Amino acid sequence: MIVTKQITYIPLPHNVIQLRENKPSYTKHDILFKRLLETFFAEFIEAFFPDLYQKIDFSSLKYLSEELVPHLHDENERRLDIVAEVKWKSTAALVVIHVEPQSYVQTDFNKRMFHYFSQLHRKVDKPIIPIAIFSYDDKWEKDEYQIQVDHIEVLRFSYSSLHLRKMNWRDFIKKDNPVAAALLSKMGYHEQEKVKVKLEFLKILTRLEINLEKRGILLHFFESYLALNKEEEEILMESVRKHEDAEQIFEVTNSYIEQGIERGIEQGLEQGVERGIEIVAKEMLQDGFSVDKVIQLTKLDRAKVEVLKKNLL
Repeated sequence: MIVTKQITYIPLPHNVIQLRENKPSYTKHDILFKRLLETFFAEFIEAFFPDLYQKIDFSSLKYLSEELVPHLHDENERRLDIVAEVKWKSTAALVVIHVEPQSYVQTDFNKRMFHYFSQLHRKVDKPIIPIAIFSYDDKWEKDEYQIQVDHIEVLRFSYSSLHLRKMNWRDFIKKDNPVAAALLSKMGYHEQEKVKVKLEFLKILTRLEINLEKRGILLHFFESYLALNKEEEEILMESVRKHEDAEQIFEVTNSYIEQGIERGIEQGLEQGVERGIEIVAKEMLQDGFSVDKVIQLTKLDRAKVEVLKKNLL
């Protein structure tokens, strides 16, 4: 009799993997994680696998997805998506890291991880470190696949895993790490903590020295998973206004401006977007922003902003 089991994880120093679901309903999830991790791959390893991070030379980082995806897939057309090649510091040997974000429970996921590992190993013939990222509420989190014949163990395959919902978001708010910041949106917070989580996310953004494009990736990821309603956004804005770094926090996110523009369009459809921007500018002036900062963020001309400020007096 041949039996397959899932057994308690035994950590292996050379195992990290991630895979992609090609089901249409999970396409957005796949794209968001792929974009985040490929933009900040070293930062991802540093935040969640610090011991591994110390052993890797990321200067040689190379993504293999484009070469491998067309050739590696299963019967459901799920394909390996995040496949990175790096150097091991101590030996300069090439190592492949394969990461899979999993957004829903799949009870044979561990078996699929093994199948991907097998196919990938045949293709690259290099050591592979597999990692799975579970981002659902359910408790399923197997990180081992075993084949056993009676009492004879034939195979034991293990991979590293993160179960984001089991992580306390407060443990990561002091880390100036872009991936940890973005993944706050998927961690184990209570519903009533949503505003606090987003505020801490924005505060981290003010400390990160990254360009606007990368900042936009983080904002898009976070807000795709942690969306505040109108009342919660108002509470957030009030909290930001009271913060000592209010101006910097407002500057790093465009969501405040975008929402103001939407409100402005709703309040004055005849004037359209321009009216919305003026409303935002007025709110910023009321909040104590300087004329120069309002011009910088809204792109309104100086004369218009000066008039808005004068009308507040």
